[in-house]
Amino acid sequence: MAGTGDEAVTATDEALYVLTAVLLTPAQFPSVLGDDYPEACAALGLAPRADGYGLVLGQDGGGARWTVVIDDVSLVAVAIASWDCGMEYDLSPDERTVVAALPGWPLAVAVAAPGVPAPHDPAPEIADGPALTPPDTSSWGPAQRRLGADEIALQWAAWREQIGDDYFPTTGEQAKTAQAAGDGKENTRKAGHQGIRRVMAEARAYLDSPPPLGRVRSSFAPGDARTLRADGPGWSMVARTDDIAFVLLDEEPGEVLPVGRGPELPSLLEALDKMAVRPS
Repeated sequence: MAGTGDEAVTATDEALYVLTAVLLTPAQFPSVLGDDYPEACAALGLAPRADGYGLVLGQDGGGARWTVVIDDVSLVAVAIASWDCGMEYDLSPDERTVVAALPGWPLAVAVAAPGVPAPHDPAPEIADGPALTPPDTSSWGPAQRRLGADEIALQWAAWREQIGDDYFPTTGEQAKTAQAAGDGKENTRKAGHQGIRRVMAEARAYLDSPPPLGRVRSSFAPGDARTLRADGPGWSMVARTDDIAFVLLDEEPGEVLPVGRGPELPSLLEALDKMAVRPS
């Protein structure tokens, strides 16, 4: 999701050259920022607006990093869809849609605007507060765990191919684990039974006591299935409503724990999907 660097929006004292944009809504937000939508908003100092925001990341004429927050979510969604299809799109929000201009970037951006100095944080005297920085993902923790779950959701077929139907014990509890990051080598040590039981219990508790908005999200999957994403304190789960689930735990660095359907998972996934927020 990257712009051309040629677009500009006046959000600070000078034009901003747009590099990329992301959605910050209950159904679609950078999960690296938090386990749910309010937590992701809090990472940027924003109130969790019901309709969400669009985040426009770019540089000013001096090369300084800025994140412009706008309330025109549809505009950002169209821009992202166009860029994903390889099409150019001039993302130029109306000044009246600008909610805030925040110094720095909350996410890592690998590109830079041409013809301006290298990306750097704005000077303190114009930043009006500390600059945003991407979460530290250099070591295993909540941010890295959530990124791992994102990757599984994106590459579901590749992960699922590693797991045959005979992979699971007849009890339905997982008995092996696979690396979430690194060399991808399978790890066959027995682990995670207590963690899996805790995750299933906490996920089921969501049905009786709804969690913060965005902790359970549902998105498109092939056929009549849905891709389900649920997060909680110290854990993330990715599942297909017609298939198995994968769980990542803070206490199991770099591990992905497959969970077979068994007698309980199908009904749990169906119930979670009914309460999940979905992209509009």
